[in-house]
This record gives sequence, C-alpha cells and structure tokens, in this order.
Amino acid sequence: MAATAAGRAPAGPRPRVGLLGTGPWAHRTHAPALAAHAGSEFAGVWGRRPEAAAELANEYGVKVYEDPDALFADCDVAAFALPPDIQAPLAVRAAAAGCHLLLDKPVATTPRDARAVADAVARHGVASVVFLTLRFAEPTAGWVAEQAGRTGWFTAAAHWLGAVFPPDGTPSAYADSPWRKAKGGLWDVGPHALSVLIPILGDVTGVSATRGPSDVVQLALRHASGAASTAVLSLGAPSAAAGVGLELRGTEGVHELPGWSDVPGAYGRALDALLTAARTGVPDPRGAEFGARLTEILAQAEAQLPV
Repeated sequence: MAATAAGRAPAGPRPRVGLLGTGPWAHRTHAPALAAHAGSEFAGVWGRRPEAAAELANEYGVKVYEDPDALFADCDVAAFALPPDIQAPLAVRAAAAGCHLLLDKPVATTPRDARAVADAVARHGVASVVFLTLRFAEPTAGWVAEQAGRTGWFTAAAHWLGAVFPPDGTPSAYADSPWRKAKGGLWDVGPHALSVLIPILGDVTGVSATRGPSDVVQLALRHASGAASTAVLSLGAPSAAAGVGLELRGTEGVHELPGWSDVPGAYGRALDALLTAARTGVPDPRGAEFGARLTEILAQAEAQLPV
C-alpha cells in the first residue's frame, strides 16, 4: 500500500486499523470499538510491553507487531492509546508513512510536539481526528452542535472532577498512569471541557489559572465571542464529590450538558469521522490542528501555576 499526496488510499472496502497501546483505555474502549466497527478491519496491535500487546492481540485474533513502523506499513489508520508525549512522535512517523491518525487527547503536553503532529498531518496529506469523548458521544455531541448554533451566550461554568486518585477510596483503573500522576486533571480532563466550550463560545482569547486542593485547577477563560467561562478540573476529587457538568447561560436561557454513555460507541463514531475526512479530503474540525490549539491553551494555563 503506497502513500500518496492525499494520504494512503484504503485497500479494498474496509480500511485496516492498527492500535498502538495496551493499557486500560485500550482494553476498555479502543480495542472493543475497533473490533465492532463494521466499516474497517482491526488489523493489529503494537505496545511498549510486548507481552501486553500479545495478550490484547490474541484476545481479538489480530496480528501483534514488534515494531510500530511495521504496523504503519501494513495499516491505513493508526489509532493511538498511548501517553501524550509517547503518542506525538509516533504520530509524526505514522503520518509520514501515509497513515490517517485517530489520536487520543491531549495530543501532546508541549505546544512544540502538538504542532509537529498537526504539521505532519498537513505535510503528508493525511486525515486526523482527536477522540474527545463529549464531541462523539450521544447525546452530548448533538447538544454541542445545537448550542453552537445559538447566539447570545453570556457565560458558562464547567467542572470535571474525577476520582482517579481519590483521598477517600480505591484508585481507579487509570491510577497507574505515570503521566496522569504527573500532569493531573488539567491535562487529562481539561481537553474535554475546552472541546465543548470552544465550539460554542469561540476560541480562547485569554486564560488565567489557579490551583486548589489536591490537583484541582480552576481556569477563567475569555472567548472570541466576548463570553466568559470557568472550568474546574481534577483527578483527585473525593469519591462522593466526583462528577461532570457544564452549564451555559445566555439570552436564550440556561442549558445544561446532558449525560452520556457508550464510550466505545463514541470511539466508533470518531473512526467514522476520520474515514469520512480521509475519503473526502475535508479536514475534520476535531483534528490535529484543534488538538494543537488545546495543548497551547493548557500549556499557557500550566505556566501560571505554582510549581
């Protein structure tokens, strides 16, 4: 399969998708969604721990790869379930090999690395989508589109308080993630909040950040529309205090983000969006360029926090 100026043309009716990553997120979301996706073929797995990659590949009856570049050579799409600063350089290599990119958030934790991914996507003519759960899950994805069509927004308040590292209970399955321990809720769940606020209120034109207890970070944002918003983010909330919410207020009243479920289904819709972008050549607005912008905003916020 040869790469072209417009990325790799899928071989046959079902593009081949290779998964990079073997952690809990890959087991719970990526792999089952790829196996269930009717429009593509789950072709194989690569991981930094060969034994974990072999276990996941055997579970789904797909090929295990010892080398990520071999996976890129065999596949039309590279799907990432890796820590952000491992993901970014591999995504650049995948794009150079002609693979379309189904990225995880954040794309990277430095603007330079995130920009390198976006530039590689543009340079090699491949498609990209960042899996931002609220932008693909239902009914949240439809709700975001509906609110983006309204005008007169005045303010918004978001919170994503995870209990990955709760002070009063059992850590979650994601608690063994070194990058989450190091970067906290700002980087893990901050992209989710921004992915909803920006399409509705406009790009962020100003940000200030303060730190609270545990890893709590509170953002105060100014948007291109003139609206102001806040976001409170944490992975270390008490179990009884954990939850997600977002409230919009404006001339058309108060609107609250609905609940959602079926995250593997949302991942399947993200793959649908990527394949559509690859087929049509029209970039998806949730692609690597948007991912790079999220990293820029989060890095700007992080720079204001005490060490």
